[in-house]
Amino acid sequence: MLTQAQERILPEIIEKGLIFASEEMGIALRNSSFSPNIKERMDHSCAIFDALGDLLAQAEHIPVHLGSLPLGLRNVLEFLSKHGCEMEKGSMVIANDPYITGTHLNDIALIRPVYFGRSIVAYVANKAHHSDIGGIIPGSMSSSATQLEDEGIVIRPKVLVREDLMEDKVSKEIASRTRMPKVCLGDLNAQVAANMTGERRVLELVSKYGRELFESSTLDFLEKNEFLIRDYISSNLSGRAKAVDYLESRSGKLLKLKVRVVVDRRKGEIFFDYSGTCSQVREPLNAVLGVTLSGVYYVMKCITDPMISVNEGFFRAIKVRVPRGSILNPIQGHPVSGGNVETSQRNADLLFRALSRIRGAPIIAASQGTMNNVMFGCDSWAFYETIGGGMGARPGKDGIDGIQCHMTNTLNTPVEHLESAFPILVTQYSFREDSSGAGEFRGGCGIIRSWKIEKDEPSLCFTIISERQIVSPWGVRGGKPGECGKVWLKRAVRMQDESREEGTKMLIRLSSKETIRIQKGDEIILETPGGGGYGRPSNRSIQSVKKDLEDEIISLDYANRYYPTQLKMLKKNSHNF
Repeated sequence: MLTQAQERILPEIIEKGLIFASEEMGIALRNSSFSPNIKERMDHSCAIFDALGDLLAQAEHIPVHLGSLPLGLRNVLEFLSKHGCEMEKGSMVIANDPYITGTHLNDIALIRPVYFGRSIVAYVANKAHHSDIGGIIPGSMSSSATQLEDEGIVIRPKVLVREDLMEDKVSKEIASRTRMPKVCLGDLNAQVAANMTGERRVLELVSKYGRELFESSTLDFLEKNEFLIRDYISSNLSGRAKAVDYLESRSGKLLKLKVRVVVDRRKGEIFFDYSGTCSQVREPLNAVLGVTLSGVYYVMKCITDPMISVNEGFFRAIKVRVPRGSILNPIQGHPVSGGNVETSQRNADLLFRALSRIRGAPIIAASQGTMNNVMFGCDSWAFYETIGGGMGARPGKDGIDGIQCHMTNTLNTPVEHLESAFPILVTQYSFREDSSGAGEFRGGCGIIRSWKIEKDEPSLCFTIISERQIVSPWGVRGGKPGECGKVWLKRAVRMQDESREEGTKMLIRLSSKETIRIQKGDEIILETPGGGGYGRPSNRSIQSVKKDLEDEIISLDYANRYYPTQLKMLKKNSHNF
């Protein structure tokens, strides 16, 4: 029997227990996975829900996954109900249809009901990005897709695990339609292990405190978080604002994203309206509703009290309207692979821009605004990774250099693992000099990463899906924009006549969204965008300019262009300049 004092703190104990359980799910998934994208880059997310499908806890994983999971779980439960299916004890359901689960086809979701006795007490769920899920190009995220099926196999919710045993027919059918069946099966088993771990931890809590106290405690901490977020909005934020930003289509046409933000201090609510955003397109830049919501939730988490947990209580104060048929809420069938990664990033920048005009909200310049999705592969293998860039500057702080910003929270692929697993040599991996937006506080600098093909393979190709090659990451309060990104192909020229020098190379500029055939000796060079600056460059401290020069973040030419006064003082006071 618990004392009254123990019962008062029990909601906090159970909330933290569930958060740590979701983190442990992620550890199990990472440690038992096969693909470098999950094992090394940790491109996966885990969460725990109550019996009604309300989010109770999530791990600190991928924002674009996490924000879409609550809608995805409800959609899966609704789908199963419509088709007369019940999630039985010991079962797991698999799905990846973006219009149900809420991201893109590469993200496979697994959901498991947690039974206590004869009824469900919770759900555990995870998403993991599979490096290949079929489709028209290796890596599945085609830059030229015009329909959803171009991007891979579409999995409507179905049972993958029954009575704690994998349904081999289902798993093998899915794996056989990918370019790496063994890796796909290995990663699916890792996802199963993650949910088993989550179930075990939830049942430990329920068994220890009893179902009644467990459920009443979850209701208590959801109400607490709702109160905290509403109180924060009422006490700190006020006003209304609009913002516009643009995506870059394959043709170079700019696609408008627009948002209006209104704070209702009386109710402690904040309203986001995307009316005026461009219509859905027949290219893979559409972001399903789950992706758009994930951007809103992520940005709100960034600007509010970090001690407020993200769960169903947090969501109750946030109202969102997204016109159906827009690029941020497309109709079933439109391609969406790039929307999950690129449009989600642009949405984050758009929201930060709007909220910077709301009284009481913090200000940040635009970050690199892209995940720089890189895919190599052929009929028998596929490699996928995203590359970091510059984070936007903030009041009092420079942006972070070479980081995975905003909607992604992944790591890089270690060079050693990449080169041992694939016929690829990493020829450069460094910060990109002169890419940061100048300012009193500069933006973070981008990255240069290049890959050389070591072996000829039939149908070998390279795909890039990125952004910010046309529209620069903007600065604020007089800060300069960060440099746009660039992608190059250094082509190995095959010797056809003796007059050509051995080792001749052609340098070709690629667009931000392109798939090309490649061969042995070809080299891809990616220069990622820098973050925007904050404040006038003339106000930057002399010591900061000196350190940037010493660290080779900027060159003398760059310093002369943006920090001429500081550079003059440095030259006057030092023989090194």
